[in-house]
Amino acid sequence: MGSMDDKVAMTGDGQPAVAVPTPVPDPDRSGPAAPILAEEIPAEAVADEPETVAGRKSPLRRCIGSGRVGDKAGMVRFVVSPDGLLAPDLEETLPGRGLWLTADPTLVEKALSKGLFAKAARRAVKVPDDLPGMLRRLMRRRLLGLIGIARKGGGALAGFEKVQAALRSGVIGRPGGAGQKSVGLWLEACDGSDDGRTKLHGLAQARGIRLIDLFGRAELGAALGRDEAVHVVLAAGPLASQIRREVERLSALGGAGS
Repeated sequence: MGSMDDKVAMTGDGQPAVAVPTPVPDPDRSGPAAPILAEEIPAEAVADEPETVAGRKSPLRRCIGSGRVGDKAGMVRFVVSPDGLLAPDLEETLPGRGLWLTADPTLVEKALSKGLFAKAARRAVKVPDDLPGMLRRLMRRRLLGLIGIARKGGGALAGFEKVQAALRSGVIGRPGGAGQKSVGLWLEACDGSDDGRTKLHGLAQARGIRLIDLFGRAELGAALGRDEAVHVVLAAGPLASQIRREVERLSALGGAGS
């Protein structure tokens, strides 16, 4: 693949928009590369662009709310079913042309009030009631599911003494032993006591390990296959990165407590 030169577009108010790579021909596709529009565009023009702006492997997407291009990490993908129902696609695996919206309450409200999903899809779209609340609930459910996957993969520890030892050493497992994993995230039940959290805070802070306290002890326990859990650490890696991204999106939508 050839190299790309970055171009910076300017918005109408003279501010720089997003840096968008100049497209180069894709050897796996016939015909010229699709033009990339760096400027803000109306939602109805989104369908004229490829879903993956600047190439199939690019993380850039066009937000239908702002009209701007940005990293998909801070956006939510939606698809429209054959019968016209709008569906959030948090895992980004559903078939069909995706519509991307920045995880921002103001832009979600704008998309709803101005009918931007229908304009971007160029068809009638049935939007679920209370879409913002639905998104927050789905994100919380996805986060708990990811925590459960971490447990099944041996990347989660629960219990004060185990968590304290992991935060002190920076690893899950015996230091230097087989299967040792670095600690990536620290979770505390939002309804747990302050005493245990306070004792762990300094250890986590010294290692730059982020605290997540979105869930109650019963929710954390269910995700980890036990009655309840108050203190939890998760191993660093791709799964922790997914959890971090979901927390950021949920927080941006007003559904995170920390």
